[in-house]
Amino acid sequence: MRTEDLARHLKGGMAPLYVLHGEEGFLTLESAHAIREAALRHGYGEREVLTVESGFSWSQLTASGNSFSLFAEKKLVELRIPTGKPGVEGAKALESYAARLPEDTVTVVQMPKIDRTAQNAKWFQALSQHGEVIEARPIERTALPAWIGLRLTAQQQQLDADAMRFLVDRVEGNLFAAHQEVLKLGLLHPAGTLSLDQVREAVANVARYDVFQMGEALLAGDAPRFIRMLDGLRAEGEAPHLVLWALSEEVRALWRLAQGRANGANMAQLYKENRVWGAKQGLVDKALDRVSGPQLRQALTLAARIDQINKGVGQGDAWDELLNMCLPLLKPTATRQGR
Repeated sequence: MRTEDLARHLKGGMAPLYVLHGEEGFLTLESAHAIREAALRHGYGEREVLTVESGFSWSQLTASGNSFSLFAEKKLVELRIPTGKPGVEGAKALESYAARLPEDTVTVVQMPKIDRTAQNAKWFQALSQHGEVIEARPIERTALPAWIGLRLTAQQQQLDADAMRFLVDRVEGNLFAAHQEVLKLGLLHPAGTLSLDQVREAVANVARYDVFQMGEALLAGDAPRFIRMLDGLRAEGEAPHLVLWALSEEVRALWRLAQGRANGANMAQLYKENRVWGAKQGLVDKALDRVSGPQLRQALTLAARIDQINKGVGQGDAWDELLNMCLPLLKPTATRQGR
């Protein structure tokens, strides 16, 4: 189940078991809150929270599920596994618990993102078989306007196009802040369409950028976003050597793909060899149409120079050179020669 489907599901009743995991912490917490509120509406008046940490005994889970309260007939049990790794004892306990879920009890198991290997483990499969699995996936930038729009609609507001672009730029990568800014707009302004000026006065710059999202901006040729992200990472104290590594990987892949395409190689095979999947293929196609072979060679030469700066044996500012390295790749070329 997707997080956006949870509200509709809860209107129709509750499952005895929910498994929440995913990369986006805000959506995980929001989903847990929605289940908690639904449980109260359905008469689950008692709540018990168990956290798997040092000294935790897995017998507590079974005891909690089978214990009865003097004050409520129905119970909500929340089991939090911060590491996402229950261990051998915990795996057996979860399998046993899922196979014999207690009556009049809703159980919520909350974890960070679980990789594919862990999802194939017996304990996770047991939970999946007997409950609802909800994965909190990150909201990509392209989906962020719709995500914000739905929340604004709930408070009878909407943004004009300029205002939405401004807000997305300010909160990208930070759903906690995006949620707070939407609520703030509801408090500060009445229902209706809000303008860029209204949003600019209310919204703080709370964007948080991921190093690996810079490759997306580079491939798309989105210079304003790329520069904003580079400045943001620098202000956050990110290590320039990590930024260089991520960007160099994108440039090297583009170089290999450009060379292969120039030699008439099969693009599907080239994408497979360079691990370019899904929507990223469209971005790479656009990048290959925009940049030239000499530009890519020059970018790799600058990457080697920046590496020397990062190691303390070169002159210059690594952040300025990172911009110099990538800026030509963000602009359309005047000629396709040299590819």
